[in-house]
Amino acid sequence: MTYCLGIITRAGLVMAADSRTSAGADYVSSAQKLFDLSLPRERVLLICTAGNLSMTQTIMAKIRRDIKDQVPDNLNAMSTLHDISDYIGRQTREVLDQNRHWMNRDNIDYSCSFLVGGQVRGESPELYMIYSQGNFLRATKETPYLQIGEIKYGKPILDRTIEYEETQLDEAAKCALLSLDSTMKSNISVGPPINLALYEADTLKLTRRCQFKEGDSYLIRIRTSWEKSLRRAFQSLPEIDWIELAEDEDDLGNWLSPSNIYTA
Repeated sequence: MTYCLGIITRAGLVMAADSRTSAGADYVSSAQKLFDLSLPRERVLLICTAGNLSMTQTIMAKIRRDIKDQVPDNLNAMSTLHDISDYIGRQTREVLDQNRHWMNRDNIDYSCSFLVGGQVRGESPELYMIYSQGNFLRATKETPYLQIGEIKYGKPILDRTIEYEETQLDEAAKCALLSLDSTMKSNISVGPPINLALYEADTLKLTRRCQFKEGDSYLIRIRTSWEKSLRRAFQSLPEIDWIELAEDEDDLGNWLSPSNIYTA
């Protein structure tokens, strides 16, 4: 399992991914999950991968081979992020169809998914998520982030923090790191190195990216600061307005009887 996310705001785009591919008591491995296929001054293109590693590596290799061979229908020939996402979706269906029989026979989960974000000259920045079936969806102003992989632990902070119109890119980057850190805290199948990339809208070049390895000092600082802030916020919550129950045992039993229990 892995965890990747993309955040799009009026100011640009942030994409992040962990690198863990397997985890256990005596075996942990990692592989790159965030790829930069940009053409400076023409397009910025970032791709995150999740799911069966052999499938995603095969698909990425096929995409690069089409570019190298300059086949007419290659990624660099696409004029919009929508067309690029459709192209990657078609490559995904083709590769999975070629392996479906053998994977099903051996009961192997061969599903995979992709995040595609960036900007093509003349177009606005966009962010897409591509499913194993090859279909895809686009992030919107109302839902300005997309996730793939182990998504549940890192979702709450995104829901409460990210706003398309208001969130600055540096804030989105910190939110992405905290979302990843929350996931790593709760799930051993997600882990460093963490790769992070930031793109400023309309610049058509990727100028900021970084990697956080195990024990990185900045990652430790924001994790510690966030945990302390959460504790302070928790301790400052208003007290619950409890209902004082009668000491009489019969009264207590009646109050807790099934007829008095309801769902708000």
